[in-house]
Amino acid sequence: MEQTEYVNADSIVSSAETFIPGIRSAANNVKYYHITYLSDGLKVKGYLAVPKKPGKYPCIIFNRGGNREFGAITDAVFLRMIGKLAASGYVIGASQYRGNAGGEGTEEFGGKDVNDVLNMIPLFSQLPQADTGRIGMFGWSRGGMMTYLALTKTTKIKAAVVGSGMADLFKTIESRPEFDTLWVGLIPHFTDNKQEALKQRSATWFADKINKNTPILILQGTADWRVPTNQVLDLVNILYRNKQPFRFILYEGGEHSLREHRGDSDNQIENWFNTYLRDGKPWPSLEPHGL
Repeated sequence: MEQTEYVNADSIVSSAETFIPGIRSAANNVKYYHITYLSDGLKVKGYLAVPKKPGKYPCIIFNRGGNREFGAITDAVFLRMIGKLAASGYVIGASQYRGNAGGEGTEEFGGKDVNDVLNMIPLFSQLPQADTGRIGMFGWSRGGMMTYLALTKTTKIKAAVVGSGMADLFKTIESRPEFDTLWVGLIPHFTDNKQEALKQRSATWFADKINKNTPILILQGTADWRVPTNQVLDLVNILYRNKQPFRFILYEGGEHSLREHRGDSDNQIENWFNTYLRDGKPWPSLEPHGL
């Protein structure tokens, strides 16, 4: 892994302060890096945040949303999304996914680029501050889809958080028909293999394959037009039937970034990782019990 430390510009910190109290302290107590790492032999770009205070810290993989350059991680985005979480005691890595931000390869929107997420796991072993026995995952929007997919391929994730996460690409096309055209240029062989390609990327179709030992916090707003709530509700019902350990919080009037509920959602995310990743608290029994 190649890494280059950078300092967040004061303009970035000042802008974030307008809606994230305490972010300046978070910026000052964390070291931030631009990184290049290997995934399937490709040089992929990403970000890294490490608390300045010496110690061993649990790790979190952050999965970005969007596609190509839309939704790409920038210094400002990385600070806003994970700054306070990193400062609270977590090593956090994030991938731009292959083919983006100058990285090699071609993005596949939930295809082989899922390996770019999984290949951040061995990356942590190169960091003396990282406790590789405690790794979590945090995805937003398309990053939620990447998180669900990753949880079908590894048992190493101790806790996960998904915010406004894509769960059913069929319903995405229903509400946003432009994606039908967009995915032609992103998903390999999409035109000839559309139904299977959508199923392979929709957690509502593969929920039974998600690791049952990874508790998932799912956050969603009722006013989200980018990822309409109906597809998330469908997934929640399936996870409930599957006895998947999860907690679902539906924010009234919340838009895609949950901006109106930022304080509460940030607290929920930190508490979730503190409980099930940092402290390793066991999940309670899901079997009917009590008086």
